Amino acid sequence: MDRWAGKVAVVTGASSGIGAGIAKDLAKAGMVVVGLARRVERVEALKADLPQSARSRLHAVKCDVSKEENIQQVFQWVEQKFGGVDVLVNNAGMLRQTDLLEAGNAQMIRDTLDVNVMGLVMCSQIAYQSMKKRSVDGHIVHINSVTGHKVFDIPQSNIYPATKHAVTAITETMRNELRNAGSKIKVTSISPGVVSTEIIPEAMLGAGLPMLEAEDISGAVLYVLGTHPRVQIHELIIKPVGEKF
Repeated sequence: MDRWAGKVAVVTGASSGIGAGIAKDLAKAGMVVVGLARRVERVEALKADLPQSARSRLHAVKCDVSKEENIQQVFQWVEQKFGGVDVLVNNAGMLRQTDLLEAGNAQMIRDTLDVNVMGLVMCSQIAYQSMKKRSVDGHIVHINSVTGHKVFDIPQSNIYPATKHAVTAITETMRNELRNAGSKIKVTSISPGVVSTEIIPEAMLGAGLPMLEAEDISGAVLYVLGTHPRVQIHELIIKPVGEKF
């Protein structure tokens, strides 16, 4: 991680769970971290968990990644304040409890697509342009899911597995585009199994299932970022011991 010291990382969905863990660990590792979230006060509160020396490196910024204009404004602020983006972690995700064939839930489905797919793509576009303009060999990390590789029988998961399958395809499409452009920018998909976070339905939390913790995924992000410039981790699947999915 030494080469990233003082560099700028943008982490979406940084208010809780995996995103909060990633934001804190990147700040501890010496990066300037811009934590994006709708609940910006919760990102600000993360500073209390950091060593005094790292607190000034975490910056909480309000952002709704389902809104393109909001994304553009935030990344413009990052460019003006810090010069640009070196690392992007697309962590923001949404899972609404409903069935895909249930009537009257079009907005819930659309919201999930906007956050899980369109938000990820729009953030990646702007981050890539920032890296390209400054000739930075940066890194884009997508927090995917095992449901992005196989559809499991999880009640009321609706469009969520489809959005994560999209992330898997988007990752490979971006990799092809970067290679064809002769770019050394890396793109990685990290696909966790069940993680004990707010997005998990209460029924699953109380079922005694083996679960990962947010710190397990944050550790994976540090690992992929810390690889040699010649090394690219395409896909990293992480499951808790004993998971049946």
